[in-house]
Amino acid sequence: MKRILSLALLLSLLVVFPASMETDAFTSASVKDHYEDFALTGDDLLKAVNSFSGFYLVSTTNPDGSPNAGYFIYGLKELNGKFYVQLVLAENQSKQNLLRDGRGVAVYAATPGTGAEDKPYAVAGARLVFNIIEDEALIKELAGDSKTIPLFGEVTALLPLG
Repeated sequence: MKRILSLALLLSLLVVFPASMETDAFTSASVKDHYEDFALTGDDLLKAVNSFSGFYLVSTTNPDGSPNAGYFIYGLKELNGKFYVQLVLAENQSKQNLLRDGRGVAVYAATPGTGAEDKPYAVAGARLVFNIIEDEALIKELAGDSKTIPLFGEVTALLPLG
């Protein structure tokens, strides 16, 4: 009986092992951009982000490697053909992460339309991968007459929502 049970266990492991070598659905779910046709770019993105309507999210990485996502409004500026995320942050974990790592991802999703042909969920928008700027002259130029000097991040990649 023990031999039969041992053999059954061994056979079940042999069946499971090859299946475990395949990519599972969770980790391979986002290998294609599904909302590419709705991605906002250029002036459309600049106007949408600076309209202060829609959904805003900034993602960073905590010191322990865990994700940190904060919901707060940011601005977007263009200078010499480049886009810059403008962040005015309180002393919080997101700000500490940005200052430590120098990078983050800003997500903007436009409020869904209310027409019959519109999807009832957010599909128009963009993910903006950015690196924090340390060049004081560039920061002053981007800040202009602002009384508070925000953090600025140069957008290095522009991606659809998902």
